[in-house]
Amino acid sequence: MMGMVWLDGRLMPAGEARIDPADRGFLLGDGLFETMWLAHGAVPRLDRHLARLAEGCAVLMLPCPDPSMLREAVEELVEASGMRDGSLRLTVTRGCGPRGVMPPAEVRPTVLLTCAPPAARRGAVRLGVSRYVRDGASPLSRVKSLNYLPSVMARMEAAAAGFDDALLPGAGGVVAETSAANLVVLLDGMVLTPPVSDGALPGTSRAVLLEAGFCVEGSVPLARLADVRAAWLVSALSVVPVAAIGGRALAGDGGQEMVMRALLFG
Repeated sequence: MMGMVWLDGRLMPAGEARIDPADRGFLLGDGLFETMWLAHGAVPRLDRHLARLAEGCAVLMLPCPDPSMLREAVEELVEASGMRDGSLRLTVTRGCGPRGVMPPAEVRPTVLLTCAPPAARRGAVRLGVSRYVRDGASPLSRVKSLNYLPSVMARMEAAAAGFDDALLPGAGGVVAETSAANLVVLLDGMVLTPPVSDGALPGTSRAVLLEAGFCVEGSVPLARLADVRAAWLVSALSVVPVAAIGGRALAGDGGQEMVMRALLFG
């Protein structure tokens, strides 16, 4: 259960936090979020998250909260919660507005920051292939929108079919990502991650791996999934090995996984 939260400039117990029933984030999914790793009382890649938030706000034409205020909010919540390790979630909505789709002329964003203890480490996962396609040509595929329904439905359908997670295809018969993480694969002796143009979200951990030269961007055709030797789900919080895609077990590569974890989490 949550303890303290930071909401619109105030620290308070989670049980006292209230979101207005007219908030567009609640009604329309009109907003963004960032999930951040908390390690030893600090967020190691906070600048990357705030930069991506700003880029997402620009896409949605949503006023971006002041980065200095957000950094202070992180410090205040971490101190108040007493939490040293776990995760933080920053949620920014367009705030309240009248009925209908059109936002109000004057926007006052709702800003919520919450924290959670470390989740149990996931074991190797089995992936199915979802029917939900990510459109890499859409600017919305490049932001962490509050409208996560395709991922929710993909995960639910995967579970119903006996899988742990789902691969979401991109347009043109390629792989985009999984329901809540970027994908890294070992294919033809190369370590690849699908490009943003194929529908992959520009993840912060993905960016670290690319900058370190651990992997390169490259399309992963659905027709080549049988040739993938190893694969991993990569997010801001974890690296999770893939045990199987569909009914085919992967050979795996623990050495690659160790390097990846070292680059991301030390």
